[in-house]
Amino acid sequence: MSSPKLIGLATTVPPYAVNQAEVKNFAAGLFKDGFRGLDRMLSVFEHGNIKTRHFACPLEWYAESHSFSEANEQFEKTALELAATAAISAIKQADIDPQDIGGVVFITSTGISTPTLDVKLIQRLGLSFHSIRMPIWGLGCAGGVSGLARAAEVARALPNRFVLLVVVELCSITFQRNDFSKANLVGTSIFADGAAAAIIGLNGVGPEIVDSYSTLFPHTEDIMGWDIGEMGLKVRFSRDIPTFIRHHLPGLVGEACQRWGVSRSQLCHYIVHPGGAKVLEAYHDSLSLLNGQLAEAEKVLEGYGNMSSASIFFVLEEFLARTAAADRYAVMLALGPGFSAEQVLLRW
Repeated sequence: MSSPKLIGLATTVPPYAVNQAEVKNFAAGLFKDGFRGLDRMLSVFEHGNIKTRHFACPLEWYAESHSFSEANEQFEKTALELAATAAISAIKQADIDPQDIGGVVFITSTGISTPTLDVKLIQRLGLSFHSIRMPIWGLGCAGGVSGLARAAEVARALPNRFVLLVVVELCSITFQRNDFSKANLVGTSIFADGAAAAIIGLNGVGPEIVDSYSTLFPHTEDIMGWDIGEMGLKVRFSRDIPTFIRHHLPGLVGEACQRWGVSRSQLCHYIVHPGGAKVLEAYHDSLSLLNGQLAEAEKVLEGYGNMSSASIFFVLEEFLARTAAADRYAVMLALGPGFSAEQVLLRW
């Protein structure tokens, strides 16, 4: 059996675009009375190589207090709209009948809904009510790569059908205006909102999804995640992630290559999650990459910020627009809560 292929890909963002200077001024005004050493810490807005981001709500919405239920209601409404927009575009690009979709993989980490939003999405898109549903929550920035791997596995089990993968993250909805921690300020300086959708199937033309590789690092739960409080999801960063990347990434990619039966030298392209400027520097240095090999990730970070699991598909979209098919290997790579790493091997 041939490997599944990604035959349609679309991305979208909410309408409220803000530049980094606006968000810096917003944070300075909001945190001025409760954040010790704020003037020094505000430099994080200038060193992240981010120019523009998109949020689910106007900037003034975030200056108000919102209960967990209010914020989550906003998540459900906006996330569904973005998911539907991206999915419709991906289906159109793949040139398939929605009724030929037999599975839906739905990824998010920034809002909660039961039943999950894929239920409403299936009905809105006119998909089969017998579609396999795989909602996945909590993988954070690694969710997009993991979701692609899971979608490929479902596609192998449905040789005459297609799989719709939808990734939607509204990181801004988790903003805590009364959290005066360094982690919250860092999150405010990088996180943004966006969505992506992909069609995966055994029939069609597109990047071949060859294999995947997942890694969980034991006893690292403190590195990244959410703390659940009365006001909702509160971001957690507690270790130096770039240093962790530099220490572990070379061995990690080597292990994946050994599993896949390819050499490091055969990896011609690196499609990585743009978690931040220092994270991209750590990728570049630890993998001994050439200048320009992370250009797509750098462009997405500059124009969109960190959209958690959705970002990797903006990078993939840039990569496909710039790179002609030449039957070469590319690795998709993202890190997330756990602490964990997800890798997917593509051939394009």
